Amino acid sequence: MSNCSPAVSPLTRRHFSAALAAAPWLASAALSPIAAQAATAAVGQAAPDFSALDTAGKTHRLSDYKGKLVVLEWTNPGCPFVRKHYSGNMQGLQKEFTARGVVWLAVNSTEAGSGDYLAPAKLAGWMAEKQGQPSATLMDESGQVGQLYGAKTTPHMYIISPQGQLLYAGGIDSIPSARVDDIKTATNYVRQGLTEALGGKPLSVASSRAYGCSVKYKDAA
Repeated sequence: MSNCSPAVSPLTRRHFSAALAAAPWLASAALSPIAAQAATAAVGQAAPDFSALDTAGKTHRLSDYKGKLVVLEWTNPGCPFVRKHYSGNMQGLQKEFTARGVVWLAVNSTEAGSGDYLAPAKLAGWMAEKQGQPSATLMDESGQVGQLYGAKTTPHMYIISPQGQLLYAGGIDSIPSARVDDIKTATNYVRQGLTEALGGKPLSVASSRAYGCSVKYKDAA
């Protein structure tokens, strides 16, 4: 049983008028807590680069995917809000958009001492059992990548343009609940944003309230 504590991030809804404008990739941040606080990602700015290992031990750098749309999805299998969307919704999005060339990176920032923590092999097994289809599932036990992006909840979703600009940050959809039945009536901001970006259109919603369980970060030393 998860000790999930619901959390939300502040709501800032606005139109983003230059969704696919060119933007330089930031140099890779030295991922210390101080650097993370200084370089937190912001919509409309260059997405901070990072490096992380996936569940198979392969290194992924965000900058490796320049030229492609990238989704970052913060996840924690112990969270009821994550389980809601892994009833089929999240997998459907992953399958739909990776088939269209989008890179989808699931990120788990749960620290190793948490009751929700899954070691890489177990997290990979859970993803396979759920028939998830992200491009990779990244391990972030230190929480440094999560802090860099200001990820507060699971799920917390981000869309990054092919030019390396953060286009969207917030919730997966418009109904902040753990009820599966709400999926069908919610506005799916991730699907909407990816469809608009792939069509060369500005995002009609660039940020929204992220909802779910609080990310189980490692306590600061």
